[in-house]
Amino acid sequence: MDRYPPIADHGLVGNLQTAALISSKGVLDWFAAPRLDSPSVFAALLDHDRGGYFRLAAVEHNPTYRQLYYPDTAVLVTRFMSEDGVGEVVDWMPPHTGTAPADRHTLIRVIRAVRGTVRFALDCCPRFDYGRAAHELTVDGQDAAFDAPGAVLHLRALFPLHRKGDDVHGTVTLRAGESSGAVITFCAPGGDAPSAPTVDGLEEDLWRAVDFWQDWVRRSTYRGRWPDMVRRSAITLKLLTYAPTGALVAAATMGLPEQVGGERNWDYRFTWVRDASLSVRALLDIGLTEEAQAFTGWLVERLHERLGSPGERLQIMYRVDGDAQLSEEILEHFEGYRGSYPVRAGNAAMDQLQLDIYGEAFYALAEARAVGVQAGYDSWKAAARTLDWLCDNWDRADEGIWETRGGRKSFIYSRVMTWAAFDQGLRLAAEFSRPADVVRWRETRDAVLEQVMTQGWSEKEQALVQHYDEDVLDASLLLIPRVGMLAPKDPRWLSTLDAIDRKLVSDSLVYRYDPAASPDGLRGSEGTFSLCSFLYVDALARAGRLRQARYAFEKMLTYANHVGLFAEEIGPTGEPLGNFPQAFTHLALIMAACSLDDALDQEVRR
Repeated sequence: MDRYPPIADHGLVGNLQTAALISSKGVLDWFAAPRLDSPSVFAALLDHDRGGYFRLAAVEHNPTYRQLYYPDTAVLVTRFMSEDGVGEVVDWMPPHTGTAPADRHTLIRVIRAVRGTVRFALDCCPRFDYGRAAHELTVDGQDAAFDAPGAVLHLRALFPLHRKGDDVHGTVTLRAGESSGAVITFCAPGGDAPSAPTVDGLEEDLWRAVDFWQDWVRRSTYRGRWPDMVRRSAITLKLLTYAPTGALVAAATMGLPEQVGGERNWDYRFTWVRDASLSVRALLDIGLTEEAQAFTGWLVERLHERLGSPGERLQIMYRVDGDAQLSEEILEHFEGYRGSYPVRAGNAAMDQLQLDIYGEAFYALAEARAVGVQAGYDSWKAAARTLDWLCDNWDRADEGIWETRGGRKSFIYSRVMTWAAFDQGLRLAAEFSRPADVVRWRETRDAVLEQVMTQGWSEKEQALVQHYDEDVLDASLLLIPRVGMLAPKDPRWLSTLDAIDRKLVSDSLVYRYDPAASPDGLRGSEGTFSLCSFLYVDALARAGRLRQARYAFEKMLTYANHVGLFAEEIGPTGEPLGNFPQAFTHLALIMAACSLDDALDQEVRR
């Protein structure tokens, strides 16, 4: 197998508590368990030799590979075509929808011969705890168990398995119409072994999974022009959500580079207040209210936790269960994707000051009221005290939305979102008749606006810029019209939009900022930021530039991979870069599609 397939050469499967990546050649090369933010079991995507993988694929000479999702599901189908036959592997994880963490996690791999005769080979090579923990292996006929400290991985197949060192190998030949399969189950030591699979039982499991996903997708109210891409983005966001708490992680992976060979390799398997808060609007836009309500509950819990404590009222990111400890370590034994070292587990940015998160948090709370989510008295008091604290702390330098490691600055986006926090807080207090220091909030909100418009405006660029010290553009400001600080056609905003177009946009793809003009404390470069490219479409649509917006959106859709997934960034030759798939990109796609649909519909009515 290829040592390192392209990042985009994967589909995602999951069970709403964890997830796995499977390449178009049938190799499972990323899987962490028991949670999305847990240590890896398979991580060949970060180190081919030490990471571990689970390959189940046809053994053919130069086959053609195709991969797709079963329609409107998270069931992944990988097809192998040769002159001798056509085979396929169907991968899925039975969903766990409850509020309690599951004690076991199962991934099912069904193989089929569609035409002719197809020989399949299995290689199961787990490497627990990021490849640091040894395991003991037992093999008995069609069953194998990998025992590691704190975990057991059971492998049960419908064909014989053989020991190969510390790994397992097996082969089976199928004729047209025949099927077989293998099932892995991750669980704690001492648990009962899973029951033996059968062909009929796996078929029943498959259709239960199909029904679950298609029933869920039918809840969506989206009826716009891009249903396939919007539904795929919604399913992806669902897969990146930890069902027991409603927390959405930024991506399924860690350590995938923003520049191959570079050091910008971060762990994204945590819940950023910013990303997850903006997902509330995206989900509500298409009628998926339960997920929006679940995350709002998680967010309110975080607001309660630091009441009366010194320091910040929110951390910028958390683990999916709300744990605030995300200590960063370098996995020195991993070489990194195509030599992109270091590989980091955990995220040291957890301690950064990013004042914009309060704006996104209150934006989420305000948006959730549209589906009847109203903060109780105690929750409102926690929110109100947070804004009281922000009145004293908004005018501070911080690390900003992009988590730069080059020192704190007075980032304008942080000011924009603190303005949004006060604006939304005032609206909530009025709408629900809640006690609040509205005079002080209003005065602070207006002071933020005046400071941004006077100190943040560059006469040279005729635009609002990244921070007060330099005339550098920043694509995060594309959210200004969405949060309402300036109207979409305000002259200052249109001039800023034009400046972003001149300096940060390349063939409809948008750089988040220029690291050369505004050093961020890191070596190397990066690609265009897919989130920003969709925010650009959103801003264009709101400004009435519909031809430009629609063309930019359609071009952006061509950068999705073969199954409709987006990575964090796009490189110079169109290759996806960074962690994959990225939630921020998919939620921005939904927001852009809905804004563009609304604007096009209004134009038709005129």
